[in-house]
Amino acid sequence: MINYVVLELLFNYYGKKQVRGLSQMLPQEIVHDNNENITIKELGERFSDLNQQQITEIDMMKEMESYRKEYIGNVSHELKTPLFSIQGYVETLRDGGVDNLTIRDKYLERIDKSVERLIAIVTDLDMINRLEAGEISITVSRFDVNLLIKEIFELLEFEAEKHNATLQIQTLHPQIFVDADKQKISQVFINLISNAIHYANRQEAKVAVKTSVLKNKVLIEVIDNGMGIKAEALPRIFERFYRVETSRSRREGGSGLGLAIVKHILEAHNENITVESVYLEGTKFSFMLEKSK
Repeated sequence: MINYVVLELLFNYYGKKQVRGLSQMLPQEIVHDNNENITIKELGERFSDLNQQQITEIDMMKEMESYRKEYIGNVSHELKTPLFSIQGYVETLRDGGVDNLTIRDKYLERIDKSVERLIAIVTDLDMINRLEAGEISITVSRFDVNLLIKEIFELLEFEAEKHNATLQIQTLHPQIFVDADKQKISQVFINLISNAIHYANRQEAKVAVKTSVLKNKVLIEVIDNGMGIKAEALPRIFERFYRVETSRSRREGGSGLGLAIVKHILEAHNENITVESVYLEGTKFSFMLEKSK
């Protein structure tokens, strides 16, 4: 019995000594409480937790680096496309094309469109950066959202005709007043409706904006019968420069930032935007605004 007790004491003594030795070698995060009674098992558990935390942080850093590279690549590509187009047209004009009135006018028009696209990209980039930095304030006012939608329809009428698309508003109320930043919500509607026009079904294109009154909110849905979005692409459509169909998107023009801007404007209103889509059938974007009291 005495031998057992002696062995127990010796084991505890040397065990704690080993733990103290390990504690001095391990990071402070693991032995933060300086508890001499901590066991090797507890040290192992803490070390495992810290290791998992560091693995998670490394994975996040890798993901951020991957996103950064993709973002820089996208910005570079978006800017290069119109710049190289301008360069090509200018070289043609300098090589004698300027003397041919037909070629000159055609190329000057293309240069003008490329410059407009560059301006749109830079303007949208500036807006989204300022939105993310909280540098753009929200000026809330009371306005009729149905009337605003009709005004946006008039603004996009030529664009809709060019794509053979019909625009319609669906509502049970002639007037619905909301409290929001009218200018920025106008931008939300322009981006969503313009996007729907570009991707609507070409044979019988329909774009509808539906407004519904809830208790203290107004539900707004932008619906099209276009090509739809594949399920695997849905989580990424609000990212900067993400395009569902790259080649077609660039043919249609735009900055590739429209949906990202929509998301940030609505978040600045403390609202979210959701999307539902069935590939080759159509897409619906939904968001809410504060109903005016």
